[in-house]
Amino acid sequence: MKKIIQKGFEKLTAEKIFAKPDMKHWRFMTLSIVLILLIIGLGIHYQIDELVVASFALVVAVVSGAFAWGVGVVGLVPIIGPLVIKILSIPLVWLINGIGYLISFIAIKRGYSKDVLTYRGLTITLIVGIVIGFVLSHLIR
Repeated sequence: MKKIIQKGFEKLTAEKIFAKPDMKHWRFMTLSIVLILLIIGLGIHYQIDELVVASFALVVAVVSGAFAWGVGVVGLVPIIGPLVIKILSIPLVWLINGIGYLISFIAIKRGYSKDVLTYRGLTITLIVGIVIGFVLSHLIR
């Protein structure tokens, strides 16, 4: 894989994005989790507003990849793990769909009805594809 450096940033390539994860990353993720727990502990100790502490911890978790790593670790627990992941992910899909309906309503009121139809069609196609993939994956098992 060829590395290209542009002003201090690595250029993302398909090989870099879809690279097989190293087992060496567990140290970094463990350190990230400890940092998040430290942030939460200090926030509670110094009585900082809960919303500020939770927001900062969530940002650190998402930026470091610890959130995705933690979800993966929970998913590894036999029988219970995949159920927990499914229960947590379904409301997120509903929330995104609801926001889409709200934005569509506002856009139609402003006169963008053709664009709304195009994007809602793409969204419905994506959701149908996800459902078909989900069903096929359970049938193949």
